[in-house]
Amino acid sequence: MCLGIPGRIVDVYDHAGLRMATVDFGGVRREVCLAYTPEADEGVYVIVHVGFAITTVDEAEARRTLEVLREMGGAVEGELGEPLPAGPGGERDRAERPRSDARAAHGGADPGAGR
Repeated sequence: MCLGIPGRIVDVYDHAGLRMATVDFGGVRREVCLAYTPEADEGVYVIVHVGFAITTVDEAEARRTLEVLREMGGAVEGELGEPLPAGPGGERDRAERPRSDARAAHGGADPGAGR
């Protein structure tokens, strides 16, 4: 099954000429291509499908959708490679954490992203 999952952009950067972002999906972070959503910037919520942000969405809709996806259990795990953390606030609590040393050491690219 393929899902479009909402997440909040926490970092925007250029990678090999592509506009990329780190997106937080309620506590799980992944590298996402912003080629299809040039208007998206830090703090904006996007719907992500197979590593591409395909549209922007407002925060309330993103949060409602994340809650429904949490209730679906394994559906999100198949897309993100791990389950969403339980409960509201997981996204906001983790969104402000500094980026990892591994990511900073690779010029902004997370070597484990998208796996």
